[in-house]
Amino acid sequence: MTAEPAAAVRPRNRKQLIVEAAGRVFSQHGYHAASMEEIAANVGITAAALYRHFPNKYALFAECANVMVDRLVAALGDVPPEAPLTDVLAALTQVTVTHRASSGLYRWEARYLNREDRRVLRTKFALIVGRVTDVVRRDHPLPDEHLRAAAALGAIGSLTMHRTSIAQRRVEEVLLASAMRVVGTDPTAATGSAHFVELPTQPVARTRRSEILAAAIPLFEQDGFVNVTNSKIAEAVGLVPSAIYRYFPGKADILASACLQAAALLNQAVEQNLRGVDDPHEAVAALAATYVAYSFEHTALTSVANAELIGLPANLQRPLVIAQREHILVWEQQLRLARPELDSRQARVLVHAGLGVVVEAGRRLRWQDNPANRDAVAALLMGALGL
Repeated sequence: MTAEPAAAVRPRNRKQLIVEAAGRVFSQHGYHAASMEEIAANVGITAAALYRHFPNKYALFAECANVMVDRLVAALGDVPPEAPLTDVLAALTQVTVTHRASSGLYRWEARYLNREDRRVLRTKFALIVGRVTDVVRRDHPLPDEHLRAAAALGAIGSLTMHRTSIAQRRVEEVLLASAMRVVGTDPTAATGSAHFVELPTQPVARTRRSEILAAAIPLFEQDGFVNVTNSKIAEAVGLVPSAIYRYFPGKADILASACLQAAALLNQAVEQNLRGVDDPHEAVAALAATYVAYSFEHTALTSVANAELIGLPANLQRPLVIAQREHILVWEQQLRLARPELDSRQARVLVHAGLGVVVEAGRRLRWQDNPANRDAVAALLMGALGL
């Protein structure tokens, strides 16, 4: 006699499983491209069952964001107040690495959460940054402890921005060492290091196509990509909405084209500033100064790209991903020449950590572009790389 199949038992932690799956989908596709159906499929339930736990995608996204930051707060709570900075940063690194696949949504929280939810989340982040800053001040009494703390957290959080395959313990060691070097770097000591490079001049918008590109990016930064209509872009350049389609098939093509144009400018700047530089250490320093200058001069575009590119269709993402990989490869090659003990994966993780430092340090400085700020950020980047 055949036994009757056991009735399906709903797991008690289903809500937790949903949040974990949602975090991965949001991180992989971006907020707007993620679907409740895909999240439900990842959990092995129907979309209808998913809606019994969360009324809509926004509620699920907000829950994911809070769960991620609550993990970081809880990890710090387990570290005694008298513990050294290494223990504090190690706790944050371990949580970030463990939940790497679902932590990438932090890059969108400021754009997609409503004002009150954003305030709650930023209050929690402030607790984390404050705790790290206090310990940095105590253990490494150098100037600008707030900037160094933010930069160190940028190095750790950079792991969520790329997909380099590397063992968990190994990447924890690389990121922790990088963050510790950042907090041990005096950002005021590198006067004159980051403004000796030149960037190609931004092309003057002389055609309708270039005018559309120039007008769209500030709008995307201010209002968010999804909230900006073709009508708004057309109005900014004195066109009727239907005229936009003469130049671009859609809004996503405008963003992709602007990013490709910027990638070409960055590539040109790298080639220009590496010309004639033979020493690997000097080459990495030139790369750092170039990238910092680029980030300060193209703040709106880099901000929009970090938040929005992941949601672009695959055919538009592909050339941008290729351009980014080619840029990272230049860094990786020069860094391994300067630090031969690194393998390719370690070097790649460190390069991304350095770029993460630029993002968080730049935000901390509100992207106020002056030689002192460029020097400080470049010094912290070099510290992240171990140079």
